[in-house]
Amino acid sequence: MNEPTGNVLGLKPSELKHLKNTWRRHVSVHEIVSPELARHLTEFSAETNRQVGVLLNRKGNVEAVIVGNAHQLELPDIGRARAGQVRLRGLRLVHTHLKSEPLTRDDLTDLALLRLDLVAAIGVKDDGLPGVLHYAHLLPENAAGELWRTETLPNIHDDMPDFMATVNALEDELASATRARKIGDRERAVLVAVCLDQDRAGAESSLAELKELARTAGVEVVDELLQMRRQADPKYLIGHGKLDELNLRGMQKLAEVLIFDKDLSPSQARHIGEATALKVLDRTQLILDIFAQRASSGDGKLQVELAQLKYLLPRLVQSDSSLSRLSGGGGVGGRGPGETKLDRSPACARSHHLPRAEDRSALG
Repeated sequence: MNEPTGNVLGLKPSELKHLKNTWRRHVSVHEIVSPELARHLTEFSAETNRQVGVLLNRKGNVEAVIVGNAHQLELPDIGRARAGQVRLRGLRLVHTHLKSEPLTRDDLTDLALLRLDLVAAIGVKDDGLPGVLHYAHLLPENAAGELWRTETLPNIHDDMPDFMATVNALEDELASATRARKIGDRERAVLVAVCLDQDRAGAESSLAELKELARTAGVEVVDELLQMRRQADPKYLIGHGKLDELNLRGMQKLAEVLIFDKDLSPSQARHIGEATALKVLDRTQLILDIFAQRASSGDGKLQVELAQLKYLLPRLVQSDSSLSRLSGGGGVGGRGPGETKLDRSPACARSHHLPRAEDRSALG
């Protein structure tokens, strides 16, 4: 049976029954939300003083019901990373705002990072009826650098744009923009620097050097980010808010790789990879990649490969999806003078992508 998620603790049986009836609702494929579903949601919010939202698929069926608090709701795990550069996720979020406030930064960030079809907020009037409708959808790359467009309908009963026509047109534009940008086979990277000693000039100089290293490695640098911090974030190196900004900028620039000016711990690399769904490299990995491209003698190739394996070993032990993006897809950070890609045999997959026995013995 379908069950609501989120802040359901303390709800009365009648309120829970109201939520479960939400799955019976259906929205036309041409509507953002129907007046009937909107009223169903705002009545619940007025009674409980909690936001409530639904994820609707493109057929207009309810996929999930989420309960929040008075100010926000937290989406269930639908894969926080980006769904792709061309197609949208096929889901739209429609939820209530108790004070009829516009879409929040969190709403718009979820729209972009989850690549939702659309995000909408229905204002709750004093009598519990639906009022204003705020909504937003993504934009293809544009000169103004805007990621989304927000619109407002004063009343839920006003004429809405054709939802399905809007989504189809948007995906066509995204596909066209992607084809225009994906000329050539060079990977697109965003460079990231963190200054912990307040020496901004030194950090900018180091970032400029990293940019030259990236170009030497055959990477196209599409954006740069420099953050001043008193101390490194133990999980992400940069702050969580800055990571969201980095994720948005990377998505807009169609980036495939994040290259950090500082060396990352295995844990940091894993967490950043999970949060962004991008290949994550640090300065040392980039330099090793350059050596790998330029090694010519047999002894030199062996030394570079050993250095790469030694650096990757702690990351291999924490094998995850971000590692597979690094080692399984080739490109910068995943190539070498010899067999630097991980063995992709079924036996290796069962052993969590650990190095072969002969490689481990070579590492000592």
